[in-house]
Amino acid sequence: MSQPAFFLMHNPLQHYDWGSRDSLSRLFSLPNPSGEPQAELWMGAHPNGCSQLVTPEGEVRLDTWIAAAPARALGADTAARYGRLPYLFKVLAAEKALSVQVHPSKAQAEAGFARDNAAGLAATAPNRNYRDDNHKPELVFALTPYQAMNAFRPIPEIQALFARVAIPQLTPLTAALAAQPDEAGLAAFFRALLTLSGDTKTRALQALLDAAQRWQDEETFAVISSLAQQYPGDVGLFAPLLLHVLTLQPGEAMYLDACTPHAYIRGTGLEIMASSDNVLRAGLTPKHIDVDELLHCTLCRGRDASSLKLTPQRDGKICHYPVPVPDFTFSVYPAGAHALASQGAEILFAIDGPLTLSDNADQSLTLQPGQSAFIPASTRHYQVSAMGRFARAGNQP
Repeated sequence: MSQPAFFLMHNPLQHYDWGSRDSLSRLFSLPNPSGEPQAELWMGAHPNGCSQLVTPEGEVRLDTWIAAAPARALGADTAARYGRLPYLFKVLAAEKALSVQVHPSKAQAEAGFARDNAAGLAATAPNRNYRDDNHKPELVFALTPYQAMNAFRPIPEIQALFARVAIPQLTPLTAALAAQPDEAGLAAFFRALLTLSGDTKTRALQALLDAAQRWQDEETFAVISSLAQQYPGDVGLFAPLLLHVLTLQPGEAMYLDACTPHAYIRGTGLEIMASSDNVLRAGLTPKHIDVDELLHCTLCRGRDASSLKLTPQRDGKICHYPVPVPDFTFSVYPAGAHALASQGAEILFAIDGPLTLSDNADQSLTLQPGQSAFIPASTRHYQVSAMGRFARAGNQP
C-alpha cells in the first residue's frame, strides 16, 4: 500500500484556566459538554501535547510517525537540521489574560535547560525555568478581536505614563529612570517594579487603580482595571504602562520575538511558534517568577508601536507573513483552487469553510472548519480546493 499523501490530525486540547469555554464551539463547532476552559488546540509533535495521525492502520502519534522515517516526514534538510518537527501550531482562545512572559533565545534555552537538568529539577517542577532546550519566537493571527501587550514602549512614553499616574511610592524609581534613561536604566526600573513588596507594593497598586479609574476611556487604563479583577494585588498590573497595549482586528497578525515581554489579554487566534514550551514569567500569575533569570533573558529596549503588526507579503489574495526565523512559516489562503508545492512537512488548518486536498494519485482528504491535516515532505505537490480561508504552516529547510 502506498503511503498516504496527507493525514487527518486529531489534536489535543489544553484546558488552562484562562481559556474560553465557548469560542472554539462558536467558531469551529468543537463540542464542550463539560463546560471546561478550552485554551489551546495543539497541532504538532511536542511531547507535552502530541497530535495523532489517522492512518489506514489506526491512529499513531505524530512524533512516532516522524521518528520512523525523518527524511520522508520532514525532508532531508529539515531532519538533519532539527531532528524533529521544528514548529508547533495552535488555536489559542483566551477569556482571561495570560501571564506577562518572556521566551529565551536558543542559546539561553540550551544553557538554561542543561542547568535545570544538572540541578536535578523534575520535568514538571514548579520552580523549573526551562522545559526544553529550544527558543520560542511566535506569530499570532487574529480570528476575533485579539487584545495583547507586546514589547516595551519607548522610554519617554513609559516616563510620561508613570508621571500621569503620579504614584508617590514610585518616585525614587521614576527618578532613577530619569537619571539613566537607557536599557540599563529600564532594566533596573523593571526589576524594582517586579520586586515591590509589603506596604509599598500595596499602596502603589492602589494608587495605580485609583488613577486608572480616571481614564477608563483609554485602552491602557481600561486594561489595568480589567486585569486587577483577574489578578488582584499582582505587580503585573503595571505592565500596561511598560508595554504596548494593542488590539489586533480579525485578519491582522504580529510577531513576538525572543527576549521580548508580552501577554495575551483576550481573544482567539492562530499561533505558530518554534516547538518549545519555555516561559519565563513577569507577572499576572500565581506561578513561579525567577526575576534574575527573567531579566537575564529580557531585552529592555523600547520599540515603536508602528513596528508591532506584521505587514503580509501578498500574492494576489494570499498573505504570506515574513518572520526572521527559519523554524516556521505561516500563510493564509483565500477560498478557491490552489496548487501547492512543499519544501518540508506542512500543516493545513481550515478556518471558515471546508477544503479538500488531493494529489495526482487520486488521494483526497476533506477538512471541516477547525480540522487540520499533516502533509509529509514526501508528498511534495498537492492541490487544495477551499470553500473558505485556510492557514498553511511549514518551515524553511
